[in-house]
Amino acid sequence: MSEKELKTISALFYFSSAYDFVLGAVFLLVAPWFFRVFVVDPPNHWGYIHFPALLLILFGIMFYQIAENPRAKRNLIPYGCLLKASYCSVVALHTFVGGNMPDMWKPFGIADFLMLLGFLWAYKKLGPEKQALSPDNSGNIAPH
Repeated sequence: MSEKELKTISALFYFSSAYDFVLGAVFLLVAPWFFRVFVVDPPNHWGYIHFPALLLILFGIMFYQIAENPRAKRNLIPYGCLLKASYCSVVALHTFVGGNMPDMWKPFGIADFLMLLGFLWAYKKLGPEKQALSPDNSGNIAPH
């Protein structure tokens, strides 16, 4: 993998970190305002919004860790993929099958789908590199 690709992967996860952290903070701190702006009825208790908001903040922290050292933190990328796929699935299901997904949630679904594609690309690019083979002291071929 080239150094440019590694920097692109880091940038993707820095962006995802900021995106999820800020989005989580908005829904944690000013959810009532956000719902009013988009003219969406809020749930009957703000805990239904605050818990996922805190999860977004936690994922934002995880994405920051990946961005800092993508090779060492590759094992965390599938969890990010599952987060993004989960949200995209819910939005798609309620948009195309249920037909009652408020518009305020749809841009986040599109953004998460694009990040999911980026995460899958990054995971593949960061895959285990083939090890060079060389003879060891016994004359057998063994990985370095």
